[in-house]
Amino acid sequence: MASFVHEMEIARPPDVVFGYACDPSRFPEWQRDVESVRVEGDRVEGDRFVTTRRIGRSRRTMTQEVTRNEPPVAWAARGTGGPVRPNAEVVIEPLDGGTRSRATFVLDFEGRGIGRLLVPLVVRRMTRRYAPLSFQRLKEILEKS
Repeated sequence: MASFVHEMEIARPPDVVFGYACDPSRFPEWQRDVESVRVEGDRVEGDRFVTTRRIGRSRRTMTQEVTRNEPPVAWAARGTGGPVRPNAEVVIEPLDGGTRSRATFVLDFEGRGIGRLLVPLVVRRMTRRYAPLSFQRLKEILEKS
């Protein structure tokens, strides 16, 4: 199944969008399912962060590794363990001479073990339903600041 792709325009410069959207410590502020994040390192390539997400009535902890960090243009991370491994990429393009931005988010999931069943049956469906709400929240937060 194809990755989930969401593109939106934000009335803020690329460095502001990148600085907020690609900082895992800020994820609980705009991602509706994230309860907490513990960042290990300086958020450069190879560094990891551990995210606790509320999925239904349960909590799941996921470790991801930063695989790309090119401020203010691109950022990516991949899951490193567990049955459901999220992979995310963010690309930010300047608009209107750099006063606005176009942000493209690409989300995909790799299933291992029971995750092979969960990814197509549950995870992708939940992503299609809830990720747009998180992205809308991100836009609102950035455009208010």
